[in-house]
Amino acid sequence: MRPAITVLQLDTGFPRIPGDVACPDTYLGAAELLIVPGATVRRIVSDRPDLIDIAPFEAALARARGEVIATSCGFLSYWQDHLARRTKMPVIASALTALPRLARDHAPGEILILTFDAARLNRLHLGAQGDHMAGLVGLPPQMHLRQVIEDNRATLDPNLATRELVDFVTGCQRPGHRHILLECTNLPPYAAALQRATGLPVSSILTEVEAMRPGTVAPKYLPGRVAS
Repeated sequence: MRPAITVLQLDTGFPRIPGDVACPDTYLGAAELLIVPGATVRRIVSDRPDLIDIAPFEAALARARGEVIATSCGFLSYWQDHLARRTKMPVIASALTALPRLARDHAPGEILILTFDAARLNRLHLGAQGDHMAGLVGLPPQMHLRQVIEDNRATLDPNLATRELVDFVTGCQRPGHRHILLECTNLPPYAAALQRATGLPVSSILTEVEAMRPGTVAPKYLPGRVAS
């Protein structure tokens, strides 16, 4: 049976909890996970996405059987069109692909973009939506979740990660914010908590996958919309 989704996963060993794009329990149907050899966090989370060796992703893409294909790192947004041209299946390289749609209703600065590393995400990643850098914030280096991902640690405390994320995002929230966009594909497990704390709609790579293929993502990882 054909999988509902294929995820081109970075070469990592940290825990992928339900809600993570690369956790099978995130989905209602079958998920195919294809690990891309050598694609470590340190190699892909780069301020020069144009220098990423995309060949291993192309090779994985050629083997993908899912009805929709996603990657496990939003920093691959630069390669969205490149990858999409190499398959007949819909490709979502990053949650940042939601920006053109969101930008129709939200001015720069109204979308709080939560990224893994704000020092490395730049206009190359945002493309034509570069003005939305005005709403960018990154996970602090001392945050538990960032350290787990960056150091490829074997254990993750979801409760601690939730508390730290909620405290951080509510501290960053400003009256002008109208929407939250989670660039990092490891953040959707905490989307519902962030929505409850901020009162803002939250988009992620999972909302984009669900929009492309309804009935793919477990509803608990798709927090309901609120007035924006």
